[in-house]
Amino acid sequence: MADESAARFGSGISRDTLALVLAGGRGSRLGGLTSHRSKPAVPFGGRYRIIDFPLSNCVNSGIRRVGVMTQYKAHSLIHHIGSGWGFLHREFGEFVEILPAQQQHGDAWYAGTADAVYQNLEIIRVHDPRFVLVLGGDHIYKMDYSMMLGFHVNRHADVTVGCIPVPLERATAFGVMTADETGRITEFVEKPPQPKGMATSHGEALASMGIYVFNTEYLVEKLLADAADPASSHDFGKNIIPDAVRHARTYAYPFIDHATGKRAYWRDVGDLDSYWEANMELIGVTPELNLYDHDWPIWSYPQLSPPAKFVFDEDGRRGMAVDSMVAEGCIVSGACVRHSLLFNDVLVDEGSTVESSVVLAGARIGTHCRLRHAVIETGCWIPDSTVIGFDLDQDAARFEVTSRGTVLVTPEMLHQTLAYAR
Repeated sequence: MADESAARFGSGISRDTLALVLAGGRGSRLGGLTSHRSKPAVPFGGRYRIIDFPLSNCVNSGIRRVGVMTQYKAHSLIHHIGSGWGFLHREFGEFVEILPAQQQHGDAWYAGTADAVYQNLEIIRVHDPRFVLVLGGDHIYKMDYSMMLGFHVNRHADVTVGCIPVPLERATAFGVMTADETGRITEFVEKPPQPKGMATSHGEALASMGIYVFNTEYLVEKLLADAADPASSHDFGKNIIPDAVRHARTYAYPFIDHATGKRAYWRDVGDLDSYWEANMELIGVTPELNLYDHDWPIWSYPQLSPPAKFVFDEDGRRGMAVDSMVAEGCIVSGACVRHSLLFNDVLVDEGSTVESSVVLAGARIGTHCRLRHAVIETGCWIPDSTVIGFDLDQDAARFEVTSRGTVLVTPEMLHQTLAYAR
């Protein structure tokens, strides 16, 4: 459905686009990882936050006017964006700015995704873009939005929806659409109990990625009408997009790797198991998500930590990391780290082993500990001789354990006070 001619519009329409990132999600399926932060602020990949991926996509696509709409437990997210995303030039009309829920219309907070944008209509009007790109702030992927904008212009569309095939058993969590041979959407159902499969791919449904391009004039008109409808849920997937499919030119933009023509990398890290898996994928020799791609860098807050250090080289007391990613500031002191990912400023002390685990910033692993298949939250101090991930029944009495065996440990579960900046 996509074509290469879309690229020729890239830079011009990117400059005439305002991106709005929906970043107020609670992320309750991530359990304790979102007890102090919203889902977009959750750390990922050794040094990033989830929000860094859509923001980096915007900057790398030439979209330099970005609003981030926050609501739930937003302090960590606001601090991160303020610290790491101030490098754009406001004097040239470039910015990443926070748009908190402010009760700008009535006395309610954001009532839905469409309402969040509606409550910021004045800001849209001030910037006067030709297009508005609406994004979720809670997925991991690299995408050139200028290609999607070009597709939108080529099709003379009012609305374009980013889409990707997903297995039918997972499609109940997405908006599912049917599109004709030109890409025009003929049917859209939000989170259907029995998703309709694709004619060209058995066992898969065409799912919305929650990425929308709107002609600004059309978006404003529809948001005003939706706000005046007391029966509406004020949601893009439930209300705005189905109405657009019925009454406007609405197209599906397939998210593919243009170099190979195959499905591109995209991960919804919405629960602990998918979060653990997506981090573990990065350790592979040639992971689908290449964080070392200098042509499409992922921007973030630069860590001010010293280099990682591996201490001692004696039998039974050798500091080493094998098949792992270790961020700056870490010290592995006479311990062994295997197939794991350590964020910055982690200490793994003597005689301990960390295997197939994700250890977030500032955590301390005591002496002679054994950790396996675990996610250790920011700032945890794991006591000496602690064993995690080997007896799930015992772990479940102290920590959060998923049905697939991922163990989440937070300072609260250890009866500790968080003493590390989140």
